[in-house]
Amino acid sequence: MDQRPQAPQQETRLPIPRWEFIALCAALMALNALAIDIMLPGLQQIGAALGVENPNHRQYVITAYIIAFGIAQLGFGPISDRYGRRGPLLIGLGIYILAAFAAAISTDFWTLLACRFMQGAGAAATRVIAISVIRDSFGGRRMAEIMSLVFMVFMAVPVVAPGLGQIIMIFSTWHLIFAAMGGGALLITLWTFLRLPETLHPEFRRALTVQAITGGFGIVLSDRAALCYTLAGMFTFGALFGFINSAQQVYVDIYGLGAWFPVIFAAVASLMAVSNFLNSRLVGRFGMRRLSQGALLAFIAVSALWFVLSLIGPVPFPIFITLFTLDMLLFGLLGSNFNALAMEPLGHVAGTASSVLGFTQTFGGGVIGTFIGQMFDGTVMPLAAGFCGVSIVAFLMVVLAERGKLFQPHNPAV
Repeated sequence: MDQRPQAPQQETRLPIPRWEFIALCAALMALNALAIDIMLPGLQQIGAALGVENPNHRQYVITAYIIAFGIAQLGFGPISDRYGRRGPLLIGLGIYILAAFAAAISTDFWTLLACRFMQGAGAAATRVIAISVIRDSFGGRRMAEIMSLVFMVFMAVPVVAPGLGQIIMIFSTWHLIFAAMGGGALLITLWTFLRLPETLHPEFRRALTVQAITGGFGIVLSDRAALCYTLAGMFTFGALFGFINSAQQVYVDIYGLGAWFPVIFAAVASLMAVSNFLNSRLVGRFGMRRLSQGALLAFIAVSALWFVLSLIGPVPFPIFITLFTLDMLLFGLLGSNFNALAMEPLGHVAGTASSVLGFTQTFGGGVIGTFIGQMFDGTVMPLAAGFCGVSIVAFLMVVLAERGKLFQPHNPAV
């Protein structure tokens, strides 16, 4: 019989208001979105200023960040399980801030990529530890509700970030984009230092030894449901990263939106935030499994239609934006629920579990997204094919996780 202590299934008493806890966790995760989305309007100018000849290579400014963000999570998880959440988080934030300001004064493309790599490594702490503190404090559908609310606030960043980047590009240069990232992170670091409590329960602290680390990873990787839902999340996030990598080319190069690019990007992101809010309201009634599995089937259907239309010929913008928006609305019912389902059985190793989850979804999703983005050929067909393909594989992962029995709650709490 498993004698490991079990993580809380009910809300624990927090020393800060619940709304502030949600807002702070969302702000920490939003630093990652800020580091990606604020860049999009400036990619063309960065490429021109630093002598990047191949337009697709501009995407490496995003790719370098995402790869480091994924890899570094493997380290921050075990460290936070040993030393607690606050210390490692503040160190990661410090790295993020220094790298952002260093990127602002970069004079060549390789230096910029190195700074972005370090920035991504620091940001890994925000993702791992934000998810960990939520799991430390909540369980079951309550955890899924909190994650949905965090994702809802987190999605406010893609709404405003491209517009902020566009404004910066109008009045200044791309260098100020990185300075703005560093300044925003500095404010959130101060908020974290003053208000975020230590949430790691003393009985869940793990030794920082090779045996303990490998044992923790073994616990995570040997749990079929957790692993399969992690992989399902990886493939769906791969689709999202594929779009982010090629968003500027799709909106500007194909559809000629120009200055309207940030507006359309923000509108779609707003609907994703609404979808996450709806998920937080519905998950208590229907459960994480039913909502996410139904949304995934709908995601496959919409993506398949989009792909078929792209094979027939150029997809008019009204049809493209309608189908793409539907997919993004459905994505809001996938991300937070897949994360919660993967974390649910692993509360006793929440930091390590969050690091494996984050590494797999971010690094694996980043690689998939890079492949999709690099296939850009002046049409939306590669993007549509990517969305369709990864969603089908994600569905297979869910089937494996549930042993073929879909739409079953398994537990009233999930």
